[in-house]
Amino acid sequence: MLRIYPIALQIASDVVHAANLIARKDPDLARQLRRASVSVPLNIAEGSRARGRNRNARYSDALGSALETRACYDVATAVTYLPELGDEVRARLNQVIGTLVNLTR
Repeated sequence: MLRIYPIALQIASDVVHAANLIARKDPDLARQLRRASVSVPLNIAEGSRARGRNRNARYSDALGSALETRACYDVATAVTYLPELGDEVRARLNQVIGTLVNLTR
């Protein structure tokens, strides 16, 4: 299992509060944020047991979901559903995204 797996789990946990706040004004965006954040650790786990192209595809899916998670946060901030993303949460996202970018090159 990748060392970023527990960090990806923490990202999914971080989303719970934010998604609840977003859901008051935009339930669809909240659902999309939840789905994207949960997809990151699930695809990392799948990729950990896959081989060859399948491994790269799962890590690529995890990367896409991590980028989507960050984009959901960015949109929610831009439309004032949330305050600016905290440094710790952003650092976790950046760490996961950076690792997955390196793995999928």
